[in-house]
Amino acid sequence: MNTNPKHKQSAQGAAEPSEGQDPSLRRQLLAVAREAAAAGAAVLAERGRGRVAADTKSAAGDWVTDFDRRAEMAVRDVIAAARPNDAITGEEYGRTVPAEPSGYRWSIDPLDGTANFVRGIVYYCTSVAVFGPLDETAAATPAEKAASEATTDAADVPGHPAAPGGNSLAADAAAMDAGTHGWLAAAVNAPALGTEYYAAAGDGAWLVDSTLHVGSDARRGGSATRAQRLAGGDREEAGRLLATGFGYDADRRQFQVGALLGLMPGFANVRRIGSAALDLCLVADGTLDAYAEYGTQEFDWAAGALIAAEAGLPVLRPRTDPGWQAAGHLDFDALPAGEPAT
Repeated sequence: MNTNPKHKQSAQGAAEPSEGQDPSLRRQLLAVAREAAAAGAAVLAERGRGRVAADTKSAAGDWVTDFDRRAEMAVRDVIAAARPNDAITGEEYGRTVPAEPSGYRWSIDPLDGTANFVRGIVYYCTSVAVFGPLDETAAATPAEKAASEATTDAADVPGHPAAPGGNSLAADAAAMDAGTHGWLAAAVNAPALGTEYYAAAGDGAWLVDSTLHVGSDARRGGSATRAQRLAGGDREEAGRLLATGFGYDADRRQFQVGALLGLMPGFANVRRIGSAALDLCLVADGTLDAYAEYGTQEFDWAAGALIAAEAGLPVLRPRTDPGWQAAGHLDFDALPAGEPAT
């Protein structure tokens, strides 16, 4: 395992459930994650043929559609109904914190791979994950509530790590380092592919592939009738594939391409799927061998990173924004520290 202090703790895999955490809670959180992801995916499944109308957010190609917005509301409705005291952070509607926060927070991307979706490329999905205390007996203590309320107040302060446009990655990483918090459950639902990936901390990663018939064989090993446990691919296999992605800013793309060249030794080729969540899931099921991308947002990797970790793979979560997110059998020390100042 990587011993570079830059990556030492962020490279850890899934959270280890504590003795104070009831397994039934993880199962409940996973059930909510799967239901919420399925609700978002059902909205995406309404897509017909042809190109979808889209608005530009930050740059050419950075699109948002009515499907993004409706899918996020569908996801939020499921979570709010089942877990009304949990906070939610979503790509389209930002952060929502209830009056009496439970200490659990959901990170959702209603449509990861919007450019693919707009163009009619089938690699897109709804991604849902939940972060929280590993010991639920401490989740609703006055100290935990105070911490949540402090974060809520700070979210109104521009430039604060928890403010819109900022992040709490460093705080989350510190809590993971301390063994008090972690990513607990996740689901990624890709309706055009007919696949659902999911995981709960300590319970493994799983795939249901509705496109397969009973008894059929595929590398992913999924089944239309039962879930298949994932364990990544063969790290010694010839022709290894590395997945990555590129940002919209020209300077960042130049940095990402240069970094990619340094990562290519040991890999036969590279793939750019267009959905970070699915990149991570495809590493988990062995279709891809590794994935690394600089500058993704938490909602892009939250669910997929837990799924990859629960498949037994090394996972790197960023501590800063922007930062590196990676998974699979990849030398994390080969990742540059960050893009040069401009």
